Amino acid sequence: MPTDGDSGDITDATTSFLEDLDDGDQVLETVLAVDADHKTWTFDDVALDSGTFGELVSRGIVENVDGGYRVADRTVIESVLKGEELEETTNDGGPEIELEQFWASLDLRALTALLGALLVVAAARMTAFRSVFQNGYVVSPGNDPYYFRYWMRELMATASGPLDYQVLVDAPPGVSGVQPLAHATNWFLAELLGGGQGAAGTVAAWLPIAASIALGLAIYKMTVLLTRDVRVGVASVLVFAVTPINAVYTGLGFIDHQLHQYFWLGITLVTMTWLAVDLQRRLEGSLEAHTCVREHLRTPMTWIVALVFGLSVAAGIHAWGGSPLLLIPLAGYIGLRVSMDARAEVSPTLANLPLLIGLAIGSALSLALHHRWGWHAEFVATTPALVLGGAITVVALSELWRRLNVHIGGLLAFEGIVAAGGLYAFKRLQPTNWAEAMARVDDLFFREGMTETMSLFSTEYAVFFGPMYQLGMGFYVALLVFGWVVWRVYQRYEPGWLLVGTYTGYLLVLAGIQVRFAGQLAIPLAVLTGLGFVHLLSVVELARTPVPFQSSDVSTGDARDGKPVAADGGRTLEPSIVLPNGRAIGYLLGVGLLVFGLSLIYVPGLTNDVTHSKAKMEAASSINDHSEAANRTFPGNYVLSELGDNRMYNHFVNGESRGYGYAQNNYQAFRTSSDPDGWYDRFNGRVGYVVVTEVDEEVSSESAQARLLEQYGAGGSETDSLAHYQAIFVSDNVAAFAVVPGATLEIAGEPGTQITVEKDVSASGKSFTYEREMTVRNDGQAIITVPYTGKYTIGNQTVAVSGDDVLNGSTVPLNE
Repeated sequence: MPTDGDSGDITDATTSFLEDLDDGDQVLETVLAVDADHKTWTFDDVALDSGTFGELVSRGIVENVDGGYRVADRTVIESVLKGEELEETTNDGGPEIELEQFWASLDLRALTALLGALLVVAAARMTAFRSVFQNGYVVSPGNDPYYFRYWMRELMATASGPLDYQVLVDAPPGVSGVQPLAHATNWFLAELLGGGQGAAGTVAAWLPIAASIALGLAIYKMTVLLTRDVRVGVASVLVFAVTPINAVYTGLGFIDHQLHQYFWLGITLVTMTWLAVDLQRRLEGSLEAHTCVREHLRTPMTWIVALVFGLSVAAGIHAWGGSPLLLIPLAGYIGLRVSMDARAEVSPTLANLPLLIGLAIGSALSLALHHRWGWHAEFVATTPALVLGGAITVVALSELWRRLNVHIGGLLAFEGIVAAGGLYAFKRLQPTNWAEAMARVDDLFFREGMTETMSLFSTEYAVFFGPMYQLGMGFYVALLVFGWVVWRVYQRYEPGWLLVGTYTGYLLVLAGIQVRFAGQLAIPLAVLTGLGFVHLLSVVELARTPVPFQSSDVSTGDARDGKPVAADGGRTLEPSIVLPNGRAIGYLLGVGLLVFGLSLIYVPGLTNDVTHSKAKMEAASSINDHSEAANRTFPGNYVLSELGDNRMYNHFVNGESRGYGYAQNNYQAFRTSSDPDGWYDRFNGRVGYVVVTEVDEEVSSESAQARLLEQYGAGGSETDSLAHYQAIFVSDNVAAFAVVPGATLEIAGEPGTQITVEKDVSASGKSFTYEREMTVRNDGQAIITVPYTGKYTIGNQTVAVSGDDVLNGSTVPLNE
């Protein structure tokens, strides 16, 4: 084993231990035997009394590592037991020895399983590969990703390289106002890749995948810290991999604020878990509580983790608009945690000091980014400081409560009063910030008309099926484990499980209000589902009982209750992974399909709902070609389309994908109108192209929807052809038209007679006849406006219309 101490100190400590205890040699042999079988272990794994074990720890013979224990230096202790002198060259070639020890301690099975699970994370998010990479373009799914691509392009156009942070200081409100860190990260990575549209496309396509893999690692680490069972860790990553709503929001090309907020939430959770579990594992030993807390605070890793926690708080705050919502469970956790500390006779001040220091770092950085660079609204940037103030207050209260030895229920009630008083004070002292916060809450919770604003338990999916559709069948497995977590934290000192339970319960409530929060819920839920899945396997004797459900006297062998099992986790604390053989592997796959099967169906289905079809991309390409040939610029080449596609079309045609307000306010009225030509004047140069897409509802044959998509604007079904819509792409479910003034034909004829103008048109491989009829006026003239270039047939005559005639609204006379 590697050691952080000096071999001479350990030699002296071991020698004195043997001198002080009559059975010291047997104690050391017992500890060495356990240490040889496990990477780390607990007090329950050695047959020693607490006093003897305490002596081993206090003398440095046994050290605390990663929440467990290990022998400080096997070589030194074995040499002392044998009566041998440790040679001076013991540490010569140290790197080689450490490398050898590293490989010896590496669990290749667990590593292989983890890598496989991370591959599933990536694969589940690449089901839309062909839809994203089309004709040399990176076609992001959905609508909102093009907002982030717009600002990435704008920042790249302004900056001179990745170190030109001034573009972030002077950023427009669209960058600094709501999701500043998300935009800054996207821009910085694109600049690192060399800048240009190619780099921007690469970031847009692959950053969601990279962030998801990193989040998968965080979930694995958090799960193993909590459960000390790598099987549960791998299972949790697999659950996360195929959680439908998370896989869609972080899929290939889906560059949105979700990937940033999910990642930083994961970092916040794993760092808080480490801080909680490290202290908890120390307290599970035989040492006095104050000594354990002191060791926890003296460990350098504690403060490194606290620093990362603080950075994650600041980053999470500036990653998206609703970030203060994710500080509410943090505040709730601290309130419950200090009560748990007080109940266990642990100093709440010392136990939570790293958390408070980290929160102070996050608060300072959050405020600095707001005041120095103008990032985010003031009430958002101030939220961590408000949580910090509340945390300090409840820590002080709990410290007083512990000393007074009053019932802990009174402390919880008093904390509720403090929270309510803090909100009231904020409302009275900061009315402007309070009003802005309420406006943001209204925007988040009461916005209607979008799928993501529905409840996770919407009656549209019969309540029961909504969670299955968004989170998979494992949701109900997780609910059972959630109940176990609540009972466990009520009964025992379990700050790690308290953290997971607090965030799960809070996010479950938010998702019950709006399903958009199910993506965040999927992160702590993955831990619960993974644990439940492995336990389910153990119930049907396909695996050993996961560590959290084991009793202290659980056998470490390959059988459970004397019966052989199909798959065993291996060692007690760092179990390897063993697959069953024969028929048992079929049972394992069956249980796996029961938990994951629906997700494997829903992930590609939900992803397909937000991708853009080949026809839509061909329409966008045709519009872009027409716009370039006609030398149109924005807003003359603005594309009016349905809301879900609007930013995509404009991104590829004119680059102006910042908003979709015009389409939101006008497209539906245009689509259902019976007078599309009448809209030409209403557009007033604001719209250059129109795209209509097939809808599920029945539409009138006189509506613009039917006249453009079904009749291509050429008339039919007792409707006239259209004068201002030139078809440039048509297919069965998508049709794109250039909005043009049209060329005006002046045709002389006998008053009262009918004049028919015809032209064969071909657009994207489809041919149709454009035909218009007009009655000659009393002055002997028929005025007909047509949208196409080329030759028109009028009786036995023809007239040629040029592209300039159509685009400029020219008059083309034709005399008999």
